[in-house]
Amino acid sequence: NVGKRKAQIAAITQSSGDLILNVDSDTTIAPDVVSKLAHKMRDPAVGAAMGQMKASNQADTWLTRLIDMEYWLACNEERAAQARFGAVMCCCGPCAMYRRSAMLSLLDQYETQLYRGKPSDFGEDRHLTILMLSAGFRTEYVPSAIAATVVPDTMGVYLRQQLRWARSTFRDTLLALPVLPGLDRYLTLDAIGQNVGLLLLALSVLTGIGQFALTATLPWWTILVIGSMTLVRCSVAAYRARELRFLGFALHTLVNIFLLIPLKA
Repeated sequence: NVGKRKAQIAAITQSSGDLILNVDSDTTIAPDVVSKLAHKMRDPAVGAAMGQMKASNQADTWLTRLIDMEYWLACNEERAAQARFGAVMCCCGPCAMYRRSAMLSLLDQYETQLYRGKPSDFGEDRHLTILMLSAGFRTEYVPSAIAATVVPDTMGVYLRQQLRWARSTFRDTLLALPVLPGLDRYLTLDAIGQNVGLLLLALSVLTGIGQFALTATLPWWTILVIGSMTLVRCSVAAYRARELRFLGFALHTLVNIFLLIPLKA
């Protein structure tokens, strides 16, 4: 019981196959996941490939429904766009396949990663993906390889998960900077957008709060712009997924503004 990273390393060093499939303990994979990911890995230039994540407990609460939509957007917008340019920036841990020969060459760097002077115990998936990219391999997304994982059903658990992910994203985005010049220019734009977009949203919220505190007037233009962007995003997602439920993802904007932004700060 020494953490996910040590367990992965122990399994990899004792394995003998050409490909390694990483599946979280709370995840169930479809019967054809292995064959579909393995088919993508037939290209020797591909070092890792991930499947599409869904919430196995989607129907439990309003939060699990929201997270299931969040996963769909993360996979079928973000990861799908990155894969189009050959570099998924984070192959998600619940279901990802790696090339064993590539992993063996990266294990020392993977095992000895430090965070604030101590061995890192979070962000394994993103860090391993960046190591793959830095070694010159492509990383891919296979939307038809479906994996269902248990997601947080209470806000406290969800916020702790998001805090871990935020630490990993901010830390490993800095580690990815030397890799970006060797990738398609879109990936640089994507990395900038994901980080600057969050900062601009936070700045807009703080400005609106300041206006309300100083003048006792609501920041209608800020509310209108954020609301309009949310509606457009949810409408596009509903159209692409052919599911009206994605209009309800607008609720995530409120969670983002009042809970996630302060947490990430």
